[in-house]
Amino acid sequence: QVQLVESGGGLVQPGGSLRLSCAASGSIFSINAMNWYRQSPGKQRELVAGITSDGRTNHADSVKGRFTISRDNAKNTVYLQMNSLKPEDTAVYYCNADIYVVAKLYVETWGQGTQVTVSS
Repeated sequence: QVQLVESGGGLVQPGGSLRLSCAASGSIFSINAMNWYRQSPGKQRELVAGITSDGRTNHADSVKGRFTISRDNAKNTVYLQMNSLKPEDTAVYYCNADIYVVAKLYVETWGQGTQVTVSS
């Protein structure tokens, strides 16, 4: 079995920072891209940022300059550094990856989500 587990969410004031982590575990052969999504009440789940296995990144326009995605391949972990947080960043944040259990077989995997609340 393979799984993703997020951590690091919480309540912060506008302008504050949080660092989210998502660790993959199980019978992992490899992981290509890892992604962060978020979903707030009444809105669709949206892609926040993604990172390839060799470190190429993309960030949604709404978070560019404030959020930074990174990964530690040795630990099978992806991070999301969130700075200058705004109330509109409030959401449940989910990590996602296609985890290869053997060379040519992968499992689309989602974490359980971690709540981020930005409020004064």
